[in-house]
Amino acid sequence: MRPGDHPDFFRYPAPEGRSRESSIVLDAEGRFFHDGALVEHPGMARAFASWIDVHPDDGRFILNNGYDWSYFRVEATPFFVRGVREEAGSLRLRLSDGSESELDPCTLLVGRSGALFTVVKGGKFAARFTQAAQISLGSWLIDDENGALSLEIAGQRYALENFGDVA
Repeated sequence: MRPGDHPDFFRYPAPEGRSRESSIVLDAEGRFFHDGALVEHPGMARAFASWIDVHPDDGRFILNNGYDWSYFRVEATPFFVRGVREEAGSLRLRLSDGSESELDPCTLLVGRSGALFTVVKGGKFAARFTQAAQISLGSWLIDDENGALSLEIAGQRYALENFGDVA
């Protein structure tokens, strides 16, 4: 049994001489920084991305590898859509942690900068489309006659909501 499987895992104090607070930051472009320096090692960045979670008691973002955990800061969204593909009449999103998630078209929003956002991981987290992912989604996007943007998948059209508070 891993320590993370214990029901009190998130209530254990930090190891001796350490804190649960970290200087790790996930910026608005999906890059991790530690002590202000970019995490350049691709394996470490992938690991951080795969450890993203929320603390079950206070809802703050944490990095949790099942053996230890710490708080970290997220500047915008915790996940990023890196790719899009069609499968059996639905769209599959490739996320920044390496996983895939089915797009729920009803959750697709347009931010004030024109960036697209959705929810992933069963509605638990927000994700922003990278420029490349947004471009690859282009074949399913339609400009309606009134100038609004819609998504069309398998003959079904979904109007995209504007969410002006998101960058």
